[in-house]
Amino acid sequence: MADILPFRKPRASDKHRGNTLCRNGHHQWKIDKERVFDTKKGRLVTQLRCRRCGKVKTRLL
Repeated sequence: MADILPFRKPRASDKHRGNTLCRNGHHQWKIDKERVFDTKKGRLVTQLRCRRCGKVKTRLL
């Protein structure tokens, strides 16, 4: 069988779901374990990434 595709335009509420909290500074930070060492400063760092918008924040240990 063929896949059924939605032909209607997504609503604005579906398109921007979760982004309004991030725009107001209420990010949902999660620790990103891929990069732990900062090569420029030579320090151990904790890199945090927002689950909703993907913004990255770096914190020193």
